[in-house]
Amino acid sequence: MSAQLQNKPQAGEVAPVMLVLPYPISANRYWATRVIPAKGARKAMAVTYVTSEAEAFKQQVRLLALQAGVRRPIDGRVRLTLELYPHRPLDWAKRARKDPDNWADTVQCIDLGNCEKILSDALNGIAWKDDKRHHEIHKYRRDPDEHGARVVATFEPIVRVPMAPELFA
Repeated sequence: MSAQLQNKPQAGEVAPVMLVLPYPISANRYWATRVIPAKGARKAMAVTYVTSEAEAFKQQVRLLALQAGVRRPIDGRVRLTLELYPHRPLDWAKRARKDPDNWADTVQCIDLGNCEKILSDALNGIAWKDDKRHHEIHKYRRDPDEHGARVVATFEPIVRVPMAPELFA
């Protein structure tokens, strides 16, 4: 996995950051729920928590972000692009011969919504202050390739052009 700044920014600009990250774990393995049984007058309650596997994934993602030069989270609106590459199965060539245009659709892959949630949580406080500030999100499922299962996350602040006060006079 690697990380890099995509291109050199001009004065006053912030360059997009592109992180090549490990394939995300499923939401079912990221969060777990346990039920605390009722005791006395207290009712039973369910508690959802981040698993140890998820903590290891988050740590790996944080390290890659630091290696990319991410030092402070974006404090403001964020543009996020995710490109998800599933694992290429051993029989991919056979599948491709059988159905050249659609073989990749038969490959097991986490859904894009879960991918976004897992990465948003893992990069919260590292790449951006809070994922509620994601104002533009693009998600793509790519065909498996020889580079292995991974997700490429590119993010940057959305720079707003100030409105002219004379428009509201």
